[in-house]
Amino acid sequence: MIELETPISEKQIRELKLGDSVLLSGTIVTARDQAHKLMVEEKPDFLRPLLKESVIYHCGPVVKQESDGSWRFVSAGPTTSIREEPYQADVVCEYNVRGVIGKGGMGDHTAEGLQRCGAVYFHAVGGAGTLIANAVVNVLDVHYLEEFGTPEAFWVIRVQDFPLVVTMDAAGNSLHKRIREASTAAARTLMGLG
Repeated sequence: MIELETPISEKQIRELKLGDSVLLSGTIVTARDQAHKLMVEEKPDFLRPLLKESVIYHCGPVVKQESDGSWRFVSAGPTTSIREEPYQADVVCEYNVRGVIGKGGMGDHTAEGLQRCGAVYFHAVGGAGTLIANAVVNVLDVHYLEEFGTPEAFWVIRVQDFPLVVTMDAAGNSLHKRIREASTAAARTLMGLG
């Protein structure tokens, strides 16, 4: 098990390989569809220090506001990442992001951006939102809550020992692509087309 803490250097990221198990700690930021669109179209500067050598989490959390005004994550499961494919490579390179967390993997455009700019894709377990919420030790801030709503806002969180697996590395390798190609080949063989 590899332990990583944000900020993460490009050297550390480029040493990671497909299949590496990681425990991630430190400050990360949630971002989904509206957030990615904003980052590409408007390039807000307030995000630069938050994302530099950090990690974006594709997550629409369930949150609770406590009596003292603080926030707590009740559920923090990953959302499907492929929706961010049009934006992700640009966001990674523009903001010097070192990792993206989600489920389901991403496509060739993102893979190229990860390789070019030194980042990886971390797969988080889907369906384990309550369990993953236990890794969120503190909600530090939230941006665009009123404009985007709870699931789409930028939540700045501190995590401790968030369990992840590298499924797209900074060398251009993608476990998702390998599985898709192997599955397609097997299906063609079963249909007598291979």
